[in-house]
Amino acid sequence: MLVFSPAVVAVTLLAAVLHAVWNAVAHQAPDRLLGFALINVAYTVIGGLAVAVLGLPPAGSWPYIIGSALIHVVYQLLLWASYEFGDFSQVYPVARGTAPWVVAVLEIVLLHRAMPVVQLIGVLTISAGLVSMALDRGRPTRAQLPALAAAVATGLAIAAYTVVDASGVRTTPVLLYAAWMFFLQGPVLPLVALARRGRRLTTEVRKSAAGGLVGGVLSLTAYGLVLWAQTSGATAAIAALRETSIVIGAIIGVAFLGERLGRRRIAAAVLVAAGIVLVSL
Repeated sequence: MLVFSPAVVAVTLLAAVLHAVWNAVAHQAPDRLLGFALINVAYTVIGGLAVAVLGLPPAGSWPYIIGSALIHVVYQLLLWASYEFGDFSQVYPVARGTAPWVVAVLEIVLLHRAMPVVQLIGVLTISAGLVSMALDRGRPTRAQLPALAAAVATGLAIAAYTVVDASGVRTTPVLLYAAWMFFLQGPVLPLVALARRGRRLTTEVRKSAAGGLVGGVLSLTAYGLVLWAQTSGATAAIAALRETSIVIGAIIGVAFLGERLGRRRIAAAVLVAAGIVLVSL
């Protein structure tokens, strides 16, 4: 029997808020590459402590853990590019909304799975929301295309690590899997920042240190809360509820980042979130 208690609902909503907040922190970092690097320093330290306590995973889980870590690195690089080029309240919903849409379509096209009418309506709803978000200010200009392309690519990366993780967590306990995945991906972005910033890194790190490290802790906390909520067994409902972060992200963009949120962007964010709920049913 699935237990979707008020506590599970509250924890999942808190995770959604924290996920939107850490992404907003990353977007607003004075040096976004450095901000992502510091987030990954938190991953490395906390993940390292966790693996020291939890030990090694089973041999059969290594391909999934390494594959997921590599995809997460690509995901963060694409997310960094998205935030370099676009508004948070636009690219965040596009990135988060693309992933479940892609997973649902792949299930139909590649796995030949019949999709219930409700889920098909969800796919179409997400599609309408993403198109509306992309056309928020009319036909995208050449200057807007890099942000939208990076956001869609970010969504594809999310879909990829979602598929890998879904198989990987069957081979080892979830916390052990997550600890090694975060620990392995952690050092890459700091090394990228060191290569690109060189001697300036020491000076610039002071400007972004607090935000980056806080963002890393918030990210790990959000992930941990979702893992705890999933122990209730209500995986689909939790996945749907978690995507309220799309609407929360749009609100953060206006309330705290000074971005313009017209009626079309509000409607698009709501459509994407509603579609994800339908796909997850």
